[in-house]
Amino acid sequence: MRFGPEQLALLGDTGEVEIETRRGDRRYRTVIWIVVDDGEVFVRSVRGDAGKWYQRALSDPDVTLHVDGTVIPARAIPAEDPETVEQVNRALREKYRPGGSLDSMLRSQVQEDTLKLEPV
Repeated sequence: MRFGPEQLALLGDTGEVEIETRRGDRRYRTVIWIVVDDGEVFVRSVRGDAGKWYQRALSDPDVTLHVDGTVIPARAIPAEDPETVEQVNRALREKYRPGGSLDSMLRSQVQEDTLKLEPV
């Protein structure tokens, strides 16, 4: 299953989104980067597996994206295979300007902390 064209365009054109994760009955929102590549949607934890939102998404993969007033439910799936990691690296380089923030997202220590998002 894939996101619709309007959702892909919105996510692809937006630099930062809020991802809503849950622990029990509590909901948390965190601002993160997002990339779309070949119709697939990916996010990565800049803090690696120490990122709280990332830990919650692994524990309960039903997440919600909040983008410019649009709510997009999704399921987070680990995407740590080398081909996908490199795909996401390329997409990050294409979307975000060079600098320290991008360098942090491309560190080898966080590359395996990539999640593919699928619509629910």
